[in-house]
Amino acid sequence: MHSFNLLKKAVTAAIALCLWAIVPTADGATWTITYPRPIDESDARAQYPIALLKLALDKTGVNYELRPSDRILMTGKAMRQLRENREVNVVWSMTDSQREKELTPIRIPIAKGLIGFRVFVINKERKSKFDDVLSLNDMRKLVPIQGEEWPDTKILQANGFNVFTVPEFREGYDMIKQGKGDFFPRSVMEVGAELEEEGRRTRLYLEPSMALYYPTAMYYFVNGNNKILENLIQTGLNRAIEDGSFDALFESTYAPILESLDVNKRKIFTLENPLLPIETPLTNSALWYKVEQQ
Repeated sequence: MHSFNLLKKAVTAAIALCLWAIVPTADGATWTITYPRPIDESDARAQYPIALLKLALDKTGVNYELRPSDRILMTGKAMRQLRENREVNVVWSMTDSQREKELTPIRIPIAKGLIGFRVFVINKERKSKFDDVLSLNDMRKLVPIQGEEWPDTKILQANGFNVFTVPEFREGYDMIKQGKGDFFPRSVMEVGAELEEEGRRTRLYLEPSMALYYPTAMYYFVNGNNKILENLIQTGLNRAIEDGSFDALFESTYAPILESLDVNKRKIFTLENPLLPIETPLTNSALWYKVEQQ
């Protein structure tokens, strides 16, 4: 999990009242770009998207200031505010058809699809329930916990799971601790930092041998009317891909995490994703992490 700490950077606490401001400077205009403030400024899950966004903007050569919103915004609220041109002008989140109708996605998966690669946080007292899971049908007999507004919930339901929903992810951990639900599928991007925060002296346990995978992408989203920001991020990401700096940041962040989770030794159950928009660039292999099937 130490790789997350390498990406932790200080961010300013102030926020511009405007969402896409131009501030005169000696060198020209400075673009103020506001993203959702995480629950904790040191939240490791936010460090990679912020670092990649900074990398992309640096590639464009524009003067910019990257700021967190004035208040903490969970994903659902942040996307509603973005849709209404309030508080933020860029959000990163897992995509689905509805989100792409309401907002403009930059269709470059910022974490190469790892958001759909899920390992299971379970209650230690329920470890035996996974001993006889040999197939996806066996897995469907167990109850996963997911967020009420998450695309993941609909994906799991579409694949035959009876999903127990909670308002936000921390309540999912509370449910597992209380023995409600059987497992909390968390992305390999998220689980290490979350378990570190929740503490390993609790009843939480990371199931060591299985994973779920469904094709999906985490994108940067902007308001449909903000074509300038859309073009800036798109251009910057493409330049970072071309010069190798995108891959370098991805590898330095996630290679140690994937190794620590023994992803190549896990039995991976693949799900269909009926929410995946047809525009998703699945055929461009350079944009995706290849999940090795056992």
